[in-house]
Amino acid sequence: MNEQQRAERVAVVTGGASGIGLVTAERLMADGFGVAVLDLTDRPGTARGLTIRADVTDPGDVKRAFTQVLDAFGRVDVLVNNAGITGSRAATVCHETPIEELDRVLAVNVRGPFLCTRAVLPTMLRQRSGHVITVASIAGLVAFPRRCACTTSKGAAVMLTKSLAIDYATAGIRANAVCPGFVQTPMTQWRLDVPELRAEVEAKIPLGRSAQPEEIADAIALLASDRLNYLTGHALVLDGGWTAL
Repeated sequence: MNEQQRAERVAVVTGGASGIGLVTAERLMADGFGVAVLDLTDRPGTARGLTIRADVTDPGDVKRAFTQVLDAFGRVDVLVNNAGITGSRAATVCHETPIEELDRVLAVNVRGPFLCTRAVLPTMLRQRSGHVITVASIAGLVAFPRRCACTTSKGAAVMLTKSLAIDYATAGIRANAVCPGFVQTPMTQWRLDVPELRAEVEAKIPLGRSAQPEEIADAIALLASDRLNYLTGHALVLDGGWTAL
């Protein structure tokens, strides 16, 4: 019996080849989970685990990926909907955002979590247990200036979480969101590399710095650990105090 088959608990992490997703996958493996990573690249980002190339916006890709996960592990206990984008610089205020750019952001940030959750729910329903953790953003709770598409999509991700929590609570399935503020990842590094832009970001954060991916992974791992079994339908904010101002 291989390592994947021996895992007592199994997690699927989307967008797990870099940034928050990569660190989360590694943290969950260190915590004893069998982990499957879904990403647009099939380049293994983790030392162990199953890596599947999949586009979370494509129903066929998602169905195939979760079939592979179940073939390898036989169950899924935690789904981490981490894959997400902020949109290009063209995704700005509403009347200036190209429709195609809005569609692209919504596809990854809303359609992706919906499709992956929809694919895993039959398994969780059979198990009478499961936890869907979606990485949203504080942009889903407060509006980010000139980021209409991103703010809209992250708000939808938070409400998807609440909808799941209500609809599946009696089936033993929980749903929570993690809402980071500004996190230092390959997606945001370009801004942090410009001193004026870094200063602009950090001036909004009472703790005076951006978060590291490990700090967000810590929160996801805590939720995945089942130490907070009574928590569902919650949006956990990790923003260094940004939204407290």
